[in-house]
Amino acid sequence: MSAKAAKRRAWAVACLLLLLPLLVSCRSPAPPAKVTVPEPISHTNLLVFHNRTGAVVPVRTRADWERRRAEILWGMTDIMGPLPGSEKRCPLDLRVEENTDCGSYARLLVSYASEPGSRVPAYLLVPKDAMLSKKKLPAILALHPTDMEYGHRVVVEQLRANYRAYGRDLAERGYVVLAPAYPLMANYQPDLKALGYQSGTMKAIWDNVRGLDLLEAQPFVRKGKFGVIGHSLGGHNAIFTALLDSRIGVVVSSCGFDSFQAYYGGDPANWQPDHGWCQNRYMPRLADYRGRLADIPFDFYELIAALAPRPVFVNAPTRDTNFRCQSVDSILNAASAVYRLYHVPKTLEAAYPDCGHDFPPDVREAAYRFLDQHLR
Repeated sequence: MSAKAAKRRAWAVACLLLLLPLLVSCRSPAPPAKVTVPEPISHTNLLVFHNRTGAVVPVRTRADWERRRAEILWGMTDIMGPLPGSEKRCPLDLRVEENTDCGSYARLLVSYASEPGSRVPAYLLVPKDAMLSKKKLPAILALHPTDMEYGHRVVVEQLRANYRAYGRDLAERGYVVLAPAYPLMANYQPDLKALGYQSGTMKAIWDNVRGLDLLEAQPFVRKGKFGVIGHSLGGHNAIFTALLDSRIGVVVSSCGFDSFQAYYGGDPANWQPDHGWCQNRYMPRLADYRGRLADIPFDFYELIAALAPRPVFVNAPTRDTNFRCQSVDSILNAASAVYRLYHVPKTLEAAYPDCGHDFPPDVREAAYRFLDQHLR
């Protein structure tokens, strides 16, 4: 062998020795670590859950359901952002801006500090009975519908034909009522990003939680169990808040929801940034699910079921063009299985009036009686 050939062979052997570990590695890879990916669960199939191994198995007990419920709440907060904790629970620093005599009750325009750097405008309605007799009265959060001009004022004064003043009605009925403003509407414009929020929805929930703190601090309020009522935006705001604060014992939701896939007939134009549910004041992360709404990690089938066993009254008009009553009916039928699990099927009630996106007088009266039944 020539010197030149010997040099080439030595070079080849050296290269082979360098590559051998890589070649062996390619021929005999280490087995991948075992990863368990939980099988997806349909939003409509409520009586199943993931067990400890990730398998989908039937719900047989309330403890089983609580595991499913925990997944539902995780899905909510994955989209909305986390519920704040003690770091944001600053002194409320209640301030009274106006005091209006409304006959049987006083209407106070107030503001309170829900967290450092953010004050929430609200109306506090206090029956004179509470002040004169010093007796403690049941209290309710009255959450307003979408209104860019008046905001929370629409639930304490009759300013819109189809946005009824249910806060005023309930104060006249003898309830203490707090009606807080919703973020990014009318004169309430908090800087969500600076305050650390992923969604306007979660900011509203936290403001409502602090509103309950405010009600609990009043000497004329009966503590322990509160009601919540809302129409349209207020209808789903009521559900979201009740799911994350167990002090709410009774929920009234008017024209507040249908399934995400049924929303406005499933039109994909509503599932992009700054449209429908994807606006900053709601849940902008939902725009990530355009074209695959079934993959959203929660839906109202699960949310209504997750309220069980608390009493819930739903108003779903047959001609509501925002939220389809057929979808609402399907949601309530599915959720009723969980209410039966708790042996309280009659605490989930619904009305289907023949009207549009409205909370008509007879249905409001039925809702007020429902609150009376469970709060008085």
